[in-house]
Amino acid sequence: MAENNSIGIVAPQTAHFSEPFTLKSGEVLPQFELVYETYGTLNAAKSNAVLVCHALSGNHHVAGKNAEGDKYAGWWDNLVGPGKPLDTNKFFVIGVNNLGGCHGSSGPSSINPDSKKPYGASFPIVTVEDWVNSQARLLDLLGIQQLAAIIGGSLGGMQALQWTIAYPERIKHALVIASAPNLTAQNMAFNEVARQAIITDPEFYDGDYYAHNTVPRRGLRIARMLGHITYLSDDAMGEKFGRKLKDTIKYSFDVEFEMESYLRYQGDKFAGEFDANTYLRMTRALDYYDPALEYGGDLSKALNKVQAKFLVVSFTSDWRFSPDRSREIVKALLDNERTVSYAEVTALHGHDAFLMPDAHYHSILCNYLQKIDTSTL
Repeated sequence: MAENNSIGIVAPQTAHFSEPFTLKSGEVLPQFELVYETYGTLNAAKSNAVLVCHALSGNHHVAGKNAEGDKYAGWWDNLVGPGKPLDTNKFFVIGVNNLGGCHGSSGPSSINPDSKKPYGASFPIVTVEDWVNSQARLLDLLGIQQLAAIIGGSLGGMQALQWTIAYPERIKHALVIASAPNLTAQNMAFNEVARQAIITDPEFYDGDYYAHNTVPRRGLRIARMLGHITYLSDDAMGEKFGRKLKDTIKYSFDVEFEMESYLRYQGDKFAGEFDANTYLRMTRALDYYDPALEYGGDLSKALNKVQAKFLVVSFTSDWRFSPDRSREIVKALLDNERTVSYAEVTALHGHDAFLMPDAHYHSILCNYLQKIDTSTL
């Protein structure tokens, strides 16, 4: 077993799909690639696979490290590994970078094989439904007919929900964490402000900034700073920063408070490693997702064909994806007499709580996952 129950060094893999892929928008990708990582061992019956769906700024690197000496492990390393809630001694765990991403899967910053240049603004808008359909192709390639479980937080939870709708027979258990069946108007407003910060950056060049050898860094910084404000609760911000000064008051617009320093650091870091065009598409996918739309807004009807058993988890301090939104999912499942467990966890971290190693939260996941039968499909 690796140190600290880590899965150790892992390597990403690339799956190439040469068949045309029609998106929900009607546009067609002649071919595409998905980058993914796996942890644990797929059993002989191929019945112990778990797909982890990432949130807005996540990727395929869920756990472990890609090289010796890496400072940081995968974004959900506290959850995935030997002896952890998503136990790789039991499960074969798959993490995938979504289509349209910027960490190896086909997206705006990747090279268009036809033009030999980055796709840029020509890369189409993708949706949660498109991600799920492309992930299904990856499972087909891996020979996995049915998932023991699918799990995701936030935007990842929307993907988990969509999987149970689009491919009901392929999902045994769905863990939907800190998520919602669609965005509120306020959430959509936050996304639009973030997008406008990027789009109006002089170095955006209508999405084709690669050709100009620039990055809309200022817009990305503001978008990420805004995001971080919404991911944390007021209590978490107060506990972590309060009104602490960096130094003595200078009566200037430089960094005066520790909160400002934190936001600027997060903004700078994000602008240096994430693609602006991908950010636009991820937030748009959030906006568009609404499985109840074609059922007159009736979520119960949208979930009528779902077969999976569910664990739905929310956090008391999460005001961006509030517990009320999780309870909407629970009610719709109960209306269809589906098996669903619900936990509302008391936590101070706000929306980011789903990423934290909270003992109570992890024990809920652990108890649920331990009971999943992986012996047969």
